[in-house]
Formats: sequence, C-alpha cells, structure tokens
Amino acid sequence: MVQVHVLGVALDSEGRHIILLKPVGEAQAVGLVLPIVVGEQEATSTLIALSGETPPRPLSHDLMKTLLDTLGAHVERVDVTRIDQETFYAEITLGVAAGPLVLDARPSDSVALALRVEAPIFVADDVLEAEGIPAAMVESARNVEETPDGEQSLDEFKDFLEHVDPEDFKG
Repeated sequence: MVQVHVLGVALDSEGRHIILLKPVGEAQAVGLVLPIVVGEQEATSTLIALSGETPPRPLSHDLMKTLLDTLGAHVERVDVTRIDQETFYAEITLGVAAGPLVLDARPSDSVALALRVEAPIFVADDVLEAEGIPAAMVESARNVEETPDGEQSLDEFKDFLEHVDPEDFKG
C-alpha cells in the first residue's frame, strides 16, 4: 500500500468527475496519479472538504463524521484495495471500543469522509500501477489554461486524450 493525498477533482474528456490521488512525497509531475470516477455529489462533497468550507446543511459525509464522533468511533485509515471490471473497491478501518472494524465502501465516499476526519488514504500498489496515469499528463492538463496559446494547447490535449491507448503507459 502506498499513502496518497487528494491532488484535486477534475472532469475527464467525457465530462465525468474524477478524484485524483497522488502518492505522498512525490514531486508534482513525477510518478503516477490514480484517477477514480465519482458521482457529481461525491465530487462536490470532496471539493467542499478540500476547501475547508462548511456547507449550510450537513452533507452525507458530514453526517457520517457526526455519527462516528457521537458514537466514539474514528476513522483510522481508508484503503483503495482493488479494481474489478472498472469498479474500484475500498475499505474504511474504524477504531471502535471493541477494536478495529473494517467496512466495505465506495472509494468516493471513503475519500470524502477521510478528508473530513483527516484520516490517511492508501492505495494498493498493484491498483496504482495498473490504473495510474503519468503525473506529467495531469500537470499538462492543469497548465493548459495558463499557456499563452491555451486554445491550441487545449485542442492538443483533447486530441491526445481521444487517441491515447492505455497500453502506451504499461511498462
């Protein structure tokens, strides 16, 4: 397992929301970034947690945190454990009076909760290696709007995304 942090939330070329997970301690454009497709609500909840804002009414993940706090439990860690047929799987390890309790969970909910309770997030090495994309690609996409000729760069990046083959990134 490798510890990761949430690099951000983005939209992919198909307009789907993705959470970007990057190993802790790696330089920005180095290594791999794990993109996980999430729903719009989970993306919004993650963005709120990343910004440190408090919504006017508790979101589902805020309620989860309140429930855990009220029951005297805490999140010890979140693990993205595997991928099967394009579906990621995760586990939340809770600290409860009887000892650690491991719960099956969606990565989107796990990450949104981990951010709220400041719990560490881990990804299985084989998942990162199999599904990770080069961090330099993410940095290129983030810098598209900052280039003097942003329109051309954006078109080039979109063209790259349309023609990229996952086999190009296998070692």
